[in-house]
Amino acid sequence: MTSLWLDRTGTIPTDSFIDQARYDTVIVGGGLTGLTTALLLARSGQRVAVLEARTLAAVTTGNTTGKLSLLHGGQLSQLLAANSVDVAQAYVDANREGQQWMLRYCNEHHVPFQEHDAYTYAGTPGGEEQVRREYEACRTAGLDVTLETDTALPYPTWGAVRLADQAQFDPLDVVEALTRDVRAHGGHVVEGAFVTGIDKNAGGIETRTENGVIRSDRVVLATGTPILNRGGHFARLQPLRSYALAFTVPGTVPHGMYLSIDSPTRSLRTSPTHGEEHLIVGGNGHVVGRQGSALARVRDLEAWTAEHFPNAVLTHSWSAQDYRSLDRAPYAGPITPGDDRIFVATGFNKWGMTNAVAASLALAGRLLDGAMAWADTLYDRPVTIADAADAVQVNGSVGFEMAKDWVSQALRSRPDAPPAEGTGMVYREGVRPVGACTVGGVTNRVSAVCPHMHGVLSWNDDEASWDCPLHGSRFTHDGRRLEGPALSDLERLPLEGA
Repeated sequence: MTSLWLDRTGTIPTDSFIDQARYDTVIVGGGLTGLTTALLLARSGQRVAVLEARTLAAVTTGNTTGKLSLLHGGQLSQLLAANSVDVAQAYVDANREGQQWMLRYCNEHHVPFQEHDAYTYAGTPGGEEQVRREYEACRTAGLDVTLETDTALPYPTWGAVRLADQAQFDPLDVVEALTRDVRAHGGHVVEGAFVTGIDKNAGGIETRTENGVIRSDRVVLATGTPILNRGGHFARLQPLRSYALAFTVPGTVPHGMYLSIDSPTRSLRTSPTHGEEHLIVGGNGHVVGRQGSALARVRDLEAWTAEHFPNAVLTHSWSAQDYRSLDRAPYAGPITPGDDRIFVATGFNKWGMTNAVAASLALAGRLLDGAMAWADTLYDRPVTIADAADAVQVNGSVGFEMAKDWVSQALRSRPDAPPAEGTGMVYREGVRPVGACTVGGVTNRVSAVCPHMHGVLSWNDDEASWDCPLHGSRFTHDGRRLEGPALSDLERLPLEGA
């Protein structure tokens, strides 16, 4: 599985890890948030290092749909249901500033982008009222939206909110430009730097990696969900996974940016990539690790596309992980109240292209003693009754999943034969859940207990990964950490009889 954006020749030049090096700020995570924050700090004269565990944009940024839009599906009406009008207005102001900063940056650095209208539409009659609520929320927060009946889509819709003149781009073009810019301003950008721990002491902060240790005054965690448990963000976020496919389609296709407000979710946009136009179709999202068959969800997207865009030819397939906060608004600031050395940015709820830049602007402003008019209202918002209710629901579901999975594995004994190619299973060995899978003709066994909070993992049959249904940590088929709050790999176990 490779996204349309990550499928490119050549690599982005980066730097070597320097053991025992000292920086003003270390940023963990080489996606849009991390690189934009690094650039803003490096421009101010700070000595900055970006540490990416895999390759730049390997996680969310490289697997997004790349919509630089202020129309965020049903986000504003949901946000208003849990927050004040002031918070909703600050959310729009923050994302508008993030969007405009990025558009200026693209123009100044010759990064191509396209301008199209954005639509949030009802794909079923039951979604019509949701569209109207989102329209009213957008108007309340100052977005110049209109209600439409015609979307130009080749299937029935039941009304839409339209926001004119929004933007889209290839996010890897932006990542490449930002990386060059950070390095030109003296910053270091390091790939393959897997962070295993962060310690505060009187001399500053030590960031431990598999490559060695580096020191800094401050650390920014731009890792989707914070990789430290301090602050308990893992309990205030819901990890979501969604799928995307790219097709070449003969004839004409609608050139807007579309997202259904109801289920099943359908996201569409076009992209002039690799010398030809592609149609990107996304949707069928779910909470990580609770999906049943992920492959069935991908096949459903393929079938839906074939029905509405006959003769479409599949070229790429990928998925992405995003995190939704309890009250639908993002977090950007100290990992715990009053902490002036470790900062986080998370909870973008699938709208990271604008939210990432807004969070970067707010973090850089805080670190450089600047100020954003909207930052305090948005990121330092008070806890509400809705937060408490959602926390009970989200964490209640986490507890249910944990208990259910431990009980189910206690009843499942070791199979008589290894799993078939491309499949995986979890079973009991003594009192321990064990995961076994066969990929590329090789069978692997790992501990099926997530090292973060001891959830029992599930097998993802689309991506050949082990996924945690509690807080979204994910691991390769042979146990290597991919993403989420877990800080270590899975324990690898010998094969039976070895």
